[in-house]
Amino acid sequence: MEILAARPLILPSWHFIYPRAAEEAEEVERGALEIMIRPDAPDASPFLATCALGFRDPAVPTGIWSTPKPEEICAVAGGYAYLIDTAAPERFTMISYRPVLEVRAVVRENLLLFVGHHAIFAWGPGGQAWESAKLSDEGVSIADIDGGLLCGTGWDMKSDREEPFLLDLRTGKVVSSRG
Repeated sequence: MEILAARPLILPSWHFIYPRAAEEAEEVERGALEIMIRPDAPDASPFLATCALGFRDPAVPTGIWSTPKPEEICAVAGGYAYLIDTAAPERFTMISYRPVLEVRAVVRENLLLFVGHHAIFAWGPGGQAWESAKLSDEGVSIADIDGGLLCGTGWDMKSDREEPFLLDLRTGKVVSSRG
């Protein structure tokens, strides 16, 4: 797998644009993430994945991540997150958070976490594992992950301060909060 600086002059035989929606595909030309993917499967052909850019802001991530499912990759382009099945690239999932503000792998729990403005979305080997309840009015921060628990803070509009929370990584449920 290789992130390309620009789209190759000669496209490979297989080229997939994410998302597939025609009106969003036109947006791809304005700085998409271009990834040359060479699947591990012996009969799979290499392909170019073009992922539409969400936002041109250094505060949102861009890059590629491993996922709990070995044949999938996670590509994030300016906070728009795509989970692509490299064995069948026509199958993909676009995470509903726009933008994703942070991507965090939790190897012990076999999860990939997507942090948004208000909540956290977890992806596991079988796809979506859970989505937390609202954790913040504007801005979720992860402080620590240990023993199957995620310790974080979220800004509470009523108190105008950061409020701590503790999230169970198996279920996505808040097990402790103050406020």
